[in-house]
Amino acid sequence: MAKIYYDKDADFKYLKNKKIAIVGYGIQGRGQALNLRDSGLDVIVSQREGGPNYQKAVEDGFKPVDANKAAKEADVIQLLIQDHLQGDVYKKSIRRYMKKGKSLVFSHGFNIHFGRIKPPADIDVWMIAPKGPGALVRRQFEEGKGVPCLVAIHQDASGHALQDALAYAKGLGGTRAGVFETSFKEETETDLFGEQTVLCGGASELIKAGFETLVNAGYAPEMAYFECLHELKLIVDLIYEQGITGMRQRVSDTAEYGDLTRGPRVINARVRKEMQKILKEIQSGKFAREWINENKKGRPNFNKLREAGRNHPIEKVGADLRSMMTWMKK
Repeated sequence: MAKIYYDKDADFKYLKNKKIAIVGYGIQGRGQALNLRDSGLDVIVSQREGGPNYQKAVEDGFKPVDANKAAKEADVIQLLIQDHLQGDVYKKSIRRYMKKGKSLVFSHGFNIHFGRIKPPADIDVWMIAPKGPGALVRRQFEEGKGVPCLVAIHQDASGHALQDALAYAKGLGGTRAGVFETSFKEETETDLFGEQTVLCGGASELIKAGFETLVNAGYAPEMAYFECLHELKLIVDLIYEQGITGMRQRVSDTAEYGDLTRGPRVINARVRKEMQKILKEIQSGKFAREWINENKKGRPNFNKLREAGRNHPIEKVGADLRSMMTWMKK
C-alpha cells in the first residue's frame, strides 16, 4: 500500500523565500501557478511569447519570461511543457542553471525515467503529479478542496526533497485530498499503460468497434451512437462515484447479467495478452523511443492516424446529435 500524506504532513516553511518557476502555462501550468500564488508562494511563469497561453498568463497577472530567465532566477523549476519537448528545452535553456540547492520538478516522470533529461547529482529532483486536469486542480482549490496527487523523489541532494515536494503539493491543495507516495518508474509506466490500454486507446477503440458492429449489421447510426458512446458517460460516472460493484447495483439486472457474462468475452485472454505486450513495450522504453522519433520526423504517422480518427463516421453522427443537445452548450 502506498503511503499517504495530508495537510498535517506538509509545511510551507520549506518553500519560504524560494522562487518557483512554472515552465509552460497550458491547462496544468495555469492551474498550478494560480494555486501556488494564492497559497502565498513566490511564482514566476515561463511561456513562449505570441501564443494564447502567453496572453492568458498576462491576463492572470503574471509577467511571463523565457525559460532561460526562469531557470536562472528560480530555486524550484517545474517543467509543464509537453513530454516530447522537455528534453530539448532542458538542454537549451535550463541545464546550465541547475546548481546545487535548486530543485527540478515534474508532474510526469517520462523524461527522467527514460533518460531524456539527466540532471546533475547535486540538485533535488522530484515529482508532484495531480491526478486530474489543471482546470479541476484550480476549481477544487477555489472550492476549498483538492485533487489527490502523487509524490516521487528521484534525487534528494538537500536531504529535504520530500518536505519541499509536500509543501508544493499543499500549495496546490493536494494535501487536502491526499498525496500518494510512488516512484518515477511506477508513475510513468502505469500512466502510459492506463492511457494506451484503457482510458484513451482501449475506450475509444471499444466505442468505435461497437458502433461499427451495429451499423454494419443494419442498425441506424444514431442508435449505435447512443448505445456505444453517449450512454458511456452514465456508466463512467457511476463507476467514478461508486466503483464497479456500485455501478452494477444501479443498472438493471439484465444489464448486470450481460456485463458479467459477455464482458469477459470481449476483454478476453487475447486482449489481456496484448495488454501485457503493450506494458512490456512501455517498460523497455520502446514506446518512448517511438514517440520521440515520431516527433523528430514531423509526426507523419501521428498526423495520418489523427486525421483518420477525425473522419470516422461516429464523429459526424456525434456532431449532429450533440448539436441537438442544448444542455451541452455553454
